[in-house]
Amino acid sequence: MKVIFLAAGRSKRMAPIPDKNFLEFCGRSLIFRQFEILTQAGFFDFLIIGGAHNIEKLREFAKNPETQRLFGNRKSNIVVLEQVDLDSGMAGAVLTAQSSLSDEPVLVVNSNDILDLTAFSAVLNASKDEIFESFLLAKKVSEYFPGGYLEVGADGSLSTIIEKPAKGSESSDLVNIVVHFHRNPTKLFQYLKNTHSDRDDRYEMALSSMLHDGIRMKAVPYDDFWQAIKYPWHIFPAERHFFSEIFLKTAKKIADSADIAPSAVIKGDVIIGEGVRIFDVACVNGPAYIGDGTIVANHALVRDSFIGRNCVIGYSTEVARSVVGNDVWFHTNYIGDSVICDNCAFGSGAVTGNLRLDEKNVCVETHGEKIDCGSNKIGALVGPNVRIGINTSLMPGVKIGADTFIGSGIVVGKDIAEGSYVTGKWELEIRPNRTSMNVSAREKMRKNL
Repeated sequence: MKVIFLAAGRSKRMAPIPDKNFLEFCGRSLIFRQFEILTQAGFFDFLIIGGAHNIEKLREFAKNPETQRLFGNRKSNIVVLEQVDLDSGMAGAVLTAQSSLSDEPVLVVNSNDILDLTAFSAVLNASKDEIFESFLLAKKVSEYFPGGYLEVGADGSLSTIIEKPAKGSESSDLVNIVVHFHRNPTKLFQYLKNTHSDRDDRYEMALSSMLHDGIRMKAVPYDDFWQAIKYPWHIFPAERHFFSEIFLKTAKKIADSADIAPSAVIKGDVIIGEGVRIFDVACVNGPAYIGDGTIVANHALVRDSFIGRNCVIGYSTEVARSVVGNDVWFHTNYIGDSVICDNCAFGSGAVTGNLRLDEKNVCVETHGEKIDCGSNKIGALVGPNVRIGINTSLMPGVKIGADTFIGSGIVVGKDIAEGSYVTGKWELEIRPNRTSMNVSAREKMRKNL
């Protein structure tokens, strides 16, 4: 059986975060984490579908010795194919795989759906029922999700697929997750070629046509962890999930080469990598991951956060509930509920606001539309290679594009496009001091300290 691994998405909704396939979770890229699970589930034959924007990185990933080690003693078979027409969506991606397939069954997997091992075993076990041609993983949800919904009969047989219904008009509470087993891919390809749509739902429409023509499909119920990474704030629960899995499997939580000062405080579930230095009176409060070579300086606080390699969490900096990439520098900063990508630096006193004054949910602008992130605490979303000047404030939900410089002493209350140089205009106002100079020495205040 071959796995068609869909990785050609351009991550537009994730901006300013780059290609999510290579976003790191506890020191490993998302695609690596996905292949860890798939190889554990017994899959070793892959067709990775990429696009012009990431095809070379996908090829490097396929050849990487670390990737090859996931296959153990088995010979890996990873073929990377380029989807030329990215506007053809998932249908085009699946059709890209046709030339590399025979009549063997296929498993179609979406690269940005994070699932437990049980998801794949459930579909494989269900596929033994030869009454059905295809099997679709189905997750019961209690809140609206902007995806496909499934209507099923009492025996689990699929009757209808409704793609992205309006909120409040969902036909069921079962969401279609892209772990799809197709016994006869040739038949699927025929329907895909004969289906046309002006929306990004050609694949789902092809499945609907197959159902209409009497081809039987089954929804496979799944109750364990699922997180689709569609928007930047989805990174937070995904990071915590991966951390909890890795923490349980990691025998040595603190590397031997880590140098931790006697007065530093390490509390809760914490993983500390090779060569990490934690200075006096610093505190790391789990869950937390500190990547190789990172420094946590004096009086710094890292809590419920995940820090990449070779970072400097400088003096008196607090990083709370945030995800920080590699080679990031802080110094006397507050970083709350934020995603900071690789090679960023914050000048002294620069902070991220993470709570609206009215304490309502933060909305983040995406393609001209305000999207409710579902939380009243979201900080800044900062792309790679960004420099923030001293004493600059980033407001809740602001996005800072890659390769941007932002000057000092300003408040950034709107999104900044990549490649920008941002400064603010202000001037000093100097006037006579008309306040009495008979100022007390604050003796009373000192006594109350």
